[in-house]
Amino acid sequence: MASPTVTWSAATWSAAGDRPAAPASVPALRDLPRSLPGIRADAAVWDRPAVRRTRRPPERTGLLAGLPPLSARMHRLLVLGDQDGAYAAGNLQRGGKDTAASDHAWAVTRALAAGAVRVGWSRASFLQVLLDGPYKGGEYARMLQHRRGYDRAAAWLHRAWAGAQLYVRTTDPVTTRQAFHAALAALRVRIERTPWTGIAGKTDLRNLIARMDICAQAGGWDHTVSERDLAERMGCSRTTAHNSNRRLLHARLLRLLDRGSPTEGARWMLVSRISPVASHARSTPEGPKAGGVPSGTTMRQPGGYTRTETDPGADIDSRAAARIMHLDAFAHHGLGGSGLTLLAALAERDGQTVAELRSSASVSRPTAYRQLDKLRNLGLVEHVGEVYRLSPAALAGIAARTTGTSGEPGFDWVEAAHRLGTAGVGERRRQQHEAQRARWRRERERHLQRRRPAGAVVVHPAVAQAEYVRADGLVVDPSTGEVVDGLYVDSEGRWIVHHEPAAGHGRAAC
Repeated sequence: MASPTVTWSAATWSAAGDRPAAPASVPALRDLPRSLPGIRADAAVWDRPAVRRTRRPPERTGLLAGLPPLSARMHRLLVLGDQDGAYAAGNLQRGGKDTAASDHAWAVTRALAAGAVRVGWSRASFLQVLLDGPYKGGEYARMLQHRRGYDRAAAWLHRAWAGAQLYVRTTDPVTTRQAFHAALAALRVRIERTPWTGIAGKTDLRNLIARMDICAQAGGWDHTVSERDLAERMGCSRTTAHNSNRRLLHARLLRLLDRGSPTEGARWMLVSRISPVASHARSTPEGPKAGGVPSGTTMRQPGGYTRTETDPGADIDSRAAARIMHLDAFAHHGLGGSGLTLLAALAERDGQTVAELRSSASVSRPTAYRQLDKLRNLGLVEHVGEVYRLSPAALAGIAARTTGTSGEPGFDWVEAAHRLGTAGVGERRRQQHEAQRARWRRERERHLQRRRPAGAVVVHPAVAQAEYVRADGLVVDPSTGEVVDGLYVDSEGRWIVHHEPAAGHGRAAC
């Protein structure tokens, strides 16, 4: 029986579990030739820059006192565990067995092993810290030692350490901003040359393009963005952006580091996938069984996509798509994602036939003809024989989104949105998001007004306050000064209510 393809994820540095394949709309990034030789974009996720909201790690005491210090993130992961669930992922294997807990522990252990290798720990120190220390990052290893013995737990940790050493030796960490931008350029090439089929695939492509622009501004794989801001960048609804995030999380092209706060967006990490070059023995916690039967955690990926001379494959200009994808003309009921990718494919290589556009834009034959007719009627493309080219107005309109100037008169995207019936969609979406933010701010202010001051002393209702008690011990109404009948104060300062029995309630005489 042939072993399934094993794919390494640089985000968790572990092979994903034997779970159902990722949705068809999220393809596996192929191991394409890098446009920048010598650059390894996959290593960047191991050396992520410091995040904006950092928490001070606990002090290095106990077994960690005499060892080289880990990074702040790895220190928190070891001592406090995966509090944000960044390494967690559901995994349902055949037969209904849920291995999410073991896969989570395996991902955390391999991340800790890689961090320990980078700072110069020894194998014996790594085993001692995880098996003998009280740290949450080693809970699963200690549980394995308790249930199956020291040898089994040590072998499990040895595999994680060996894989970490191999990974650190074969990857180049991104240590400068220039190196990150080179790695991001390599990732951009891979995304541009990956076929994103269907409506969901085109939406996920928009999501990744928007996030690459955000990461380019942030200077690292970590970035902060809310779903509303992301939806406005993508040119879609918040629900569509949310569903796209879920698909990318499932495909492990994206990781949620922090869910954010009411005033700050969620913190994400864009994941650069590693090609399936690692063997099954190096990427599973148990290794291969006799006869080639796979064991441990594996990930099934869709079949690879190869380029040929007759079928050059997907190839678009993501920067051109990023400039125009938020416009009303590319809303769902307008040109949509297929029209956007057709223009991006022509912006990358002008003058293509329908057959070539079907491959480069990853659209079906009916969709290609339908969208090309729309684009031709709008004046965005020109049809000369069997070849379609971008019109001068389209070239000027795409360039004007960035430069603001062009030799040709820019294309009127607003008029195109009116003709497509999607004019004003983006503005209504922004107004809706702003109204939701304003409503939340009003509710927050209302709750803050009702909130008791921090230094206020809370008095129990049963305790009598001084303004209600006179010097002679009688209870008075502070507003009128009249004595209140039937209300007294005991020796402990608490209220006593005395009710006079009503007439006729006494026991009748015999």
